[in-house]
Amino acid sequence: MGRSANDVGSLRVKYADQTDRLSGDNYMFDDNHNAPDPIDFSFWLLQQDGRSVVVHTGVDHANAQKRDRCIQRDPAEPLAPFGLRTEDIDTLICTHLHFDHAGGLHLFPNATIHPQAAEMAFATGPCMCHDVLRFPYAADHVCEAVQQLYQGCFVFCDGEGQVAPGVTVHCIGGHTRGLRAVRVETVSGALCLASDAAHFYGNRHEGRPLPIVIDMQDMLDGFKTLNKLASRLGVIVPGHDPLVRDYFPSHEQTDFITRLDLDPISGPYS
Repeated sequence: MGRSANDVGSLRVKYADQTDRLSGDNYMFDDNHNAPDPIDFSFWLLQQDGRSVVVHTGVDHANAQKRDRCIQRDPAEPLAPFGLRTEDIDTLICTHLHFDHAGGLHLFPNATIHPQAAEMAFATGPCMCHDVLRFPYAADHVCEAVQQLYQGCFVFCDGEGQVAPGVTVHCIGGHTRGLRAVRVETVSGALCLASDAAHFYGNRHEGRPLPIVIDMQDMLDGFKTLNKLASRLGVIVPGHDPLVRDYFPSHEQTDFITRLDLDPISGPYS
């Protein structure tokens, strides 16, 4: 496939994991719910013509420790191999405000932050009166988002929109009210960063929903939307599946940075 002017370099950067997680935490109606099923925590770095876009900020150490997540590296550390600091990032995509995706907004002082309007309303509205809906959020992260809003750092999107050349965002819902996926034009075709619209390959490809869900129909319909956003099934990238590191080539032999703008090297959908 030929390269076009809008092709975007796309990297997955793992910063944490939870190795004692069980299958029942990741799939509803799972017959083997006590089986080990680890989870990765990552953010994405998109690069084009000297511009860098970050998707997610990760979780801070305090909330990671509280929730038994093991942070291997500070979010700023993986940017160093690319000659970048968090201060250099001018565009930050927030797919939703759960604790593991919005815990470092303050680390990007020069970034314009792109959230979904429905997500901000959800995270600060009456739904948060319910413990089970509030649990995946961290109050200090949400308060930080409000502060960023009042500092003029937010550019809201309602539905779908373009954030940068070759990079668009698409509201999915389901897991949270304003969850969205990111579509990226790469040399290998249209890549879909599913974020938490599909935590794992099995969520989307086997139709087995994640237990943390605000609207089941939106989640299931969202699986079909992911198909439309990607040029083929193999480049729908789930938000948390460790298998991504096996299916896609690593970046310069590192074990925590994965090249998503190249064709998958293995896997059932490569």
